[in-house]
Amino acid sequence: MANIKSAKKRVLVTAIKTEKNKAIRSRVKTSVKKVESAVAEGNKDAAKEALNNATTEIEKAASKGIYHKNNAARKVSRLAKAVNQMA
Repeated sequence: MANIKSAKKRVLVTAIKTEKNKAIRSRVKTSVKKVESAVAEGNKDAAKEALNNATTEIEKAASKGIYHKNNAARKVSRLAKAVNQMA
């Protein structure tokens, strides 16, 4: 552990931010998995609903700087492509 007061604070703040970022990343992963499972089942209505939720979560994460905007766009694009290619 650091000896300087400001360094101690930085350690604590970094730990808090890390936990917050982990939680948001986890929400994104869960929403992506829901879309992928709906696509695998062939349930188009559920896939579209899950895609809307996943897109919202991904965009929120990108706006907070957790994902780069291009990374977020790529994720959304791949999910949308998977949903649109359903029969």
